[in-house]
Amino acid sequence: MSRFPVSSRSVSPLAWLFASLALAAAGAPQPAVSPAPTEFHFARMFYYDRAGSRSFGRGWWQQDWPEAEDHFTHNLKRLTRIAAGEPKAVRLTDEDLFDYPWLYATQTGYWELDDEELSRLREYLLRGGFLMCDDFWGEDEFQVFAATMERLFPDRPMVALHADDAVLHVVFSIDEAVQIPGLRHLRGYGQVADLPPPQWFGIYDDAGRLMVGINYNQDVGDSWEEANTPEYPEPMTAQGYRFGVNYVTYAMTH
Repeated sequence: MSRFPVSSRSVSPLAWLFASLALAAAGAPQPAVSPAPTEFHFARMFYYDRAGSRSFGRGWWQQDWPEAEDHFTHNLKRLTRIAAGEPKAVRLTDEDLFDYPWLYATQTGYWELDDEELSRLREYLLRGGFLMCDDFWGEDEFQVFAATMERLFPDRPMVALHADDAVLHVVFSIDEAVQIPGLRHLRGYGQVADLPPPQWFGIYDDAGRLMVGINYNQDVGDSWEEANTPEYPEPMTAQGYRFGVNYVTYAMTH
């Protein structure tokens, strides 16, 4: 059988239309998809400490960095709809401090904040910011921390979080006091069973909004950092992430 080119007369107008549209679409530039605007950064507080930098060159403020924020930010995006960007390190005197609704400070039994830093932190919190304080242990470190809070808010005491507090139920309902230790405790630097009981405190503004979330005798940052470490127990990791997600979501919505 002979083969002949197909005449335009044998093709329906509708087929020509679809073919023309397909060719036009193939050659046309595709519109760029804009990324979702970033609304949250894991902001870690930089501070000078009483002990100075440690032998391996980092201050206490950098404990668990950068794995803690990298792991936590990844899972925050997985577990919530919060558009999270790259983690940041922030000084209390930085101009962009007020761009971050949530601030994380670790090893707060060692910090040493001057009057200017405390003034800025006070303004930050009263204007709607949220501070999470983590990884300080024992009476000596508690006294350092408490003295700083007294200077920050002489008229606002630390109070224990109650089981019905909104921050414990904003995403996950947290109703059990699971100890969240550091990896060092699991590796022989004191046994978990011998650790002092974990406690959670808060400082509130005049409207009852939690401004400062305080994790005492626990190391939530390690639960984020060691999420991929087989010897770090899953229940402790899960509890640490629940607290972190609740703290961030509370800060973004209150």
